[in-house]
Amino acid sequence: MNFEALTDGELATLALAGRDRAFAEIMQRHRGALYRIVVGNVGDPDEALDLVQESFLSAHRALSRYDETRSMRGWLATIAVNKCRDWGRRRAVRRVFAFARRIDDVAEQVPIDLPGQDVTTADRQDLAKVAHAVTELPEKLRETLVLRAIEGLSQAEVAAILGISDKAVETRLYRARAALSRAVGRGPDGPAAYPA
Repeated sequence: MNFEALTDGELATLALAGRDRAFAEIMQRHRGALYRIVVGNVGDPDEALDLVQESFLSAHRALSRYDETRSMRGWLATIAVNKCRDWGRRRAVRRVFAFARRIDDVAEQVPIDLPGQDVTTADRQDLAKVAHAVTELPEKLRETLVLRAIEGLSQAEVAAILGISDKAVETRLYRARAALSRAVGRGPDGPAAYPA
């Protein structure tokens, strides 16, 4: 059977019937998009790989709830965004406990992150600055920016994934772009706090 020629809905049906190759094809089709969404939200490539795997595991378990009238990419993106939110909450809890430890213990665990000699060009520095600024955006703005501007989903798809109106997507996207401009020093006010 040529799995590559089947629609996402047909693959989902076959995967539910126990055809592992069908779900492998779904993963093959959508793993790049999911990775971009996740890494854009968490900013750590290694964590992003783990979260993409968790997203696919959750999708496989919930495949019976997949609605074939909905985009598979949108459905998977919703799962991935939720995994990113869970990761952010766990990270916040870990931070609280880290501050409770003795400062000596924490100092020993802090890695020294020295840039390599090949990471000296202005373009790479600008890209790193923007990528960091994206990860520092408030969750609502970051998710909207990653899905719409970076991943290229339509405004309606982003609204459906995040459960908000099209107008809210537009507003969040505007605020995210303005905050990024300030964060990288390109706005009239320079670096500033992000809007809510």
